[in-house]
Amino acid sequence: MSRDQHPISRKDIAEPALKVLYRLHNAGYEAYLVGGCVRDLLLGLKPKDFDVATNASPEQVHKLFRNCRLVGRRFRLAHIMFGREVIEVATFRGHHDDDDDAQKHAKSDAQGMLVRDNVYGSIEEDAQRRDFTVNALYYNIADFAIYDFANGVRDIEAGVLRMIGDAETRYREDPVRMLRAIRFATKLSMRMDDSVAKPIKEHASLLQNIPPARLFEECLKLFTAGKALANFEMLSEYHLFQQLFPMLKSYLQATEEAPYQMLRQTFADTDSRIQQGLSITPAYLFAALLWWPLQARMEQLMFESGLPPVDAMNIAAADVWGRQVQTVSVPKRFTIPAREIWQMQQRFERAKGKRVQTLLGHPRFRAAYDFLLLRAATATPLERKKLTEQAQFWTEQQKGTQPADKRQDDSAAPRKKRGRRGGRRRGGPRKRPSGDTNKS
Repeated sequence: MSRDQHPISRKDIAEPALKVLYRLHNAGYEAYLVGGCVRDLLLGLKPKDFDVATNASPEQVHKLFRNCRLVGRRFRLAHIMFGREVIEVATFRGHHDDDDDAQKHAKSDAQGMLVRDNVYGSIEEDAQRRDFTVNALYYNIADFAIYDFANGVRDIEAGVLRMIGDAETRYREDPVRMLRAIRFATKLSMRMDDSVAKPIKEHASLLQNIPPARLFEECLKLFTAGKALANFEMLSEYHLFQQLFPMLKSYLQATEEAPYQMLRQTFADTDSRIQQGLSITPAYLFAALLWWPLQARMEQLMFESGLPPVDAMNIAAADVWGRQVQTVSVPKRFTIPAREIWQMQQRFERAKGKRVQTLLGHPRFRAAYDFLLLRAATATPLERKKLTEQAQFWTEQQKGTQPADKRQDDSAAPRKKRGRRGGRRRGGPRKRPSGDTNKS
């Protein structure tokens, strides 16, 4: 597509991406915007990031940019840093050959998943190596034309998500493509072609071969971009959600019960906050997702060992996180706040007097309070009255309209100034107590 046949303008492209494109071009290399950013610009969406493809090797890119670092083992990439913004530059990938030399650069495991993929080629070969037709689009900075090697523009106009090549083989090469298929279908409001959709259930278990840290990043893309509920429903339908969160399998069967309703409401609330421009935290999201497995483990510990609720929760939390990070590795910067949100649910029940004010000032109060509201909204009829009363109490406490008991009155009263201990003047010599034999 020549410049006059498409709506993409350089003013729609981030300045750092333009700098990378022009430096590569001026150095004599081919330079293209590629993939999702081109697709989104054609759809009138604002790309989240801009990726560049080139015929320059990663080492050649590194020589051109002082602010560049090379990353990746499975496929070597150049990351060019502009403050907090990163432009990812990839060398054109080529096809795998069967000769011995190619095997030094590309390697698959027993399941067909690529574990090393540093095979370079032409732009045409690179397009064939991409996953979906709508991602095989290239914007050339040399002539401002769009190169469409897999009829991606046609599929965008038809609203159909198609795979390049055999879907089953491509899923085996990289099982994360199944998650990407779901994410693109919901994000772009596209229908998955039958050839894309049918193999997913059969191959869902291949996600067990993906490093848990990578699946955490994929979960963020799925559940923190405004399409969490739609992704949850489609992931569950294709048995992918069960692979990410195996402890939640049993709760997905009873769609009318409280656990499933909490899951659904959690994702709906997350989408609503994003649409309103409000902040979200993965800590709250994972606290809500794992709440019911936590409760089940707590009840087991209290029944079998007679542990009090506080101790049972601490042990259960460690057990639940220990199991979850085997599939989705949630960093401690999120697991620790999530545990605090859980612990505050117990503290909300017991708080009286000064403890009320202490909890109101807790840095995790707002997230824990929102979580209490979520619990009340999705509780069983037996629990709903108690949780609703708790939620109302803490709502009123924030407004300052809840009648305070005597101890709360005491805590609100101004404290008397306490004099400095002892009569020693500030900076004066300290008098050694009698009998002190320490001479040093």
